Amino acid sequence: MFAPRLLDFQKTKYARFMNHRVPAHKRYQPTEYEHAANCATHAFWIIPSILGSSNLYFLSDDDWETISAWIYGLGLCGLFVVSTVFHTISWKKSHLRMVEHCLHMFDRMVIYFFIAASYAPWLNLRELGPWASHMRWLVWIMASVGTIYVFFFHERYKLVELLCYVVMGFFPALVILSMMGKLRPGMTCLKRQ
Repeated sequence: MFAPRLLDFQKTKYARFMNHRVPAHKRYQPTEYEHAANCATHAFWIIPSILGSSNLYFLSDDDWETISAWIYGLGLCGLFVVSTVFHTISWKKSHLRMVEHCLHMFDRMVIYFFIAASYAPWLNLRELGPWASHMRWLVWIMASVGTIYVFFFHERYKLVELLCYVVMGFFPALVILSMMGKLRPGMTCLKRQ
């Protein structure tokens, strides 16, 4: 009995910070507080992502490390830049509806490419077994399919879009199954401690 009341955010004094749920086929319209928080939190990470990506690039010892640093850096920086621009336009320039709609789609699309870019260093720089060479390309194919999905079905099937993000986030990790023989010594050390 107490838990439902505790979880009902709309009945608290903080309800002004968040709007009511929208139907599945509609886009959520953030409050002024949410707009400000979205812009600030995404913009805050642009400079650190550029600095971190530059650091990865300068610490690269060979071509594969350099390529992986560029891919990851572009994915990370692109995510924060696109998201900041989208949230700023949707907050302050709401009269530009077509631009806002395109940026919203691009914001969703860049998430797929960031997921793929975040796997690039791991899949390119480690000897992960036979699945890794296929997964290097499969993750980019999945990002492309996700982008096409967003282009044609943006905001229509939110649960499907969520499942696409989750599957793409976990699926490349299956490469671990192909390296079980290589994991045993490390797992044995962990069990002893």
